[in-house]
Amino acid sequence: MSVGEVLGPRALNRALLARQLLLERVSMPAVDGLEHVVGLQAQATGPPYVGLWTRLAKFDPAELADLIVKRRVVRIALQRGTIHAVSARDALTLRPLLQPLFDRWVRQVAVRLGGVPPEAVAEAARGLLEDEPLTFAQLGGRLGQRWPEADAAALGQVARGALALVQIPPRGLWGRSGPAAHTTIEAWLGAPLDRTGELEQLILRYLAAFGPATVRDAQTWCGLTGLGEVMERLRPRLSAFRDETGRDLFDLPDAPRPDPDTPAPVRFLPGWDNVLRSHEDRSRVMSDEHRAALRRPNDVVPGTVLLDGFLAATWEQEINRAGATLTVESLRPLSGRDASAVAAEGRRLLRWTAPHVASSARTVTVKPPPAP
Repeated sequence: MSVGEVLGPRALNRALLARQLLLERVSMPAVDGLEHVVGLQAQATGPPYVGLWTRLAKFDPAELADLIVKRRVVRIALQRGTIHAVSARDALTLRPLLQPLFDRWVRQVAVRLGGVPPEAVAEAARGLLEDEPLTFAQLGGRLGQRWPEADAAALGQVARGALALVQIPPRGLWGRSGPAAHTTIEAWLGAPLDRTGELEQLILRYLAAFGPATVRDAQTWCGLTGLGEVMERLRPRLSAFRDETGRDLFDLPDAPRPDPDTPAPVRFLPGWDNVLRSHEDRSRVMSDEHRAALRRPNDVVPGTVLLDGFLAATWEQEINRAGATLTVESLRPLSGRDASAVAAEGRRLLRWTAPHVASSARTVTVKPPPAP
């Protein structure tokens, strides 16, 4: 493609789907899949498992659970300050590059410390967490015994921003549950943070997984600001395009950019999937109307369905002793053929999430969009 070529939403959509392993499932170890997409959001247990199921061929949830137990994958706050499931290697490399994001968080919360220096809080918190993993409520309570003049919740949150903390299992294990107890990544992995990385590497990882993209897209993905200078330093190594509004798009020269008419199968995405949250301009995957329809209290993002590569529905499932039910709520009218394709993929998802439930007790319902 020549410099300055205009890429429309479908071209950007197919590029995104190809890089996010959503045009066809691939055979790849789970840890490699996580590194390929630069981690998957993991506020809840299920999303990274469903995210890998929809991307990888023959993915077994026991594989990811085993990686977490063996400390090859960790759950840690990274991009946008949200919990991600990432490889241990990526966690050690990415967390220092994202520290300015967490420094902003510390500055905002520090006003509730009653004059206690954040550095002292971080030092005390490290000692407590490396002695015994704690929830933030437990950590805040113990720190509050030392500094009763400070807000206990703020003490815990300062530690969250100042230190690289991982959630330890059983939190995040498939089919199990546990409190969000934390320790430092250094104690958990027995290795120091890798502070040799550069922001250029972060941008190149982003473009490989989500490009072509603007500077503001990259900033939306990671939560950092001031990346324009970094992108400019990279410009000689990148290909440049424009979107339909004239904004500059940057990309890796050899990254996949499939034909806009490349078929895209139905894909069920988990809640908070990064495909929906990693660009300022999300027209490559959803309309503004549908973006607004996803808003929920407390920034909860439901499971979603891509049809022809674009957001078409939300989904939720309920599994109990009586059976398993998956309900799809369409965001736009679906043809009979499209509804059948969505239902078929939904049945595949239910077979995977509820293998112990008899097929006769699994139900998939595709509902029409709500009346205007």
